[in-house]
Amino acid sequence: MTGPVTLADIRAAAERISDTAVRTPLVPFAPAVPGRPLWIKPESLQPTAAFKLRGAYNKIKQSLSEARERGVVAHSSGNHARSVAWLAQRLELRAVIVMPDTAPPNKVDAVRALGAEVVLVPPSERDTHGFVLAEKYGYLPVPPFDDPAVVAGQGTVGLEIMEDLPGADVVLVPVSGGGLAAGVATAVKALRPETLVVGVEPDLASDAAQSLREGRRVAWEPERTYRTVADGLRTTGLGVVPWEQIRRHLDEIVTVSEEQILDAVRRLAVDARLVAEPSGAVTFAAYLAGHTTGRHVAILSGGSVNPELLAHVLTRPDRQEAPHDR
Repeated sequence: MTGPVTLADIRAAAERISDTAVRTPLVPFAPAVPGRPLWIKPESLQPTAAFKLRGAYNKIKQSLSEARERGVVAHSSGNHARSVAWLAQRLELRAVIVMPDTAPPNKVDAVRALGAEVVLVPPSERDTHGFVLAEKYGYLPVPPFDDPAVVAGQGTVGLEIMEDLPGADVVLVPVSGGGLAAGVATAVKALRPETLVVGVEPDLASDAAQSLREGRRVAWEPERTYRTVADGLRTTGLGVVPWEQIRRHLDEIVTVSEEQILDAVRRLAVDARLVAEPSGAVTFAAYLAGHTTGRHVAILSGGSVNPELLAHVLTRPDRQEAPHDR
């Protein structure tokens, strides 16, 4: 795939991954604010508990013979890692996964349980070491976001939203490396240009918000982005491929505080009966902040929450501080 990702690419991806990726529903949020109805798209219901399965499968399936011959390598803090490992097990591929040594133990354990080899590295090497291994051993790289096939796969989330709720006024999407935001924004804007597509980031990892504001890709040091409890949103900068789509199609990026994120995790569990990791809850946090009007869709991107953190949030809702699990 060359050139910008298009709606046709996303539709082709939807067909390609339909035998494996779950078409997740839009779940109405009953206690929504009057005049601001909300539907939640729980990508936590994917077999690997996050949307990452879509892009990883679209990438691997297009290069399946090569993947079988060479094996695959990926880098991720958890959800992309788990998706690649799950696909590798299902497709009988060798998989090597590079993860930061600060990744939540439950995510590392989930990857190892699927039979993948895990290589733990300092956060500063997370985004580069996989390519070093690919060069050395010949593995096929499966990037978490900076690849057109991955962006097209993630864009199927936006395609499903517009098919199920054609009149959506606002779509809220988490932003990290940008693959999901880029794909969703591309699909939504192609189908209904007047729909606002709003990215959401933690205050403590808002490099993409700065990038969009300044019109250039900005990178933050890991020491800054790793302050947030939203471990899936700690990427230090947008990928080159996602950035091109984001600057064309994403309307804005808003940020939420750590307290808002943890409160959103609690309210999703209690009020919506949906388990969300902090990274997946940022869109619901943005909805609760109330900056936009109309019919909203919040993408709950993943549900691989650390059990200790979830227990803490649910049992101490009056004090939303994260336990030290990093």
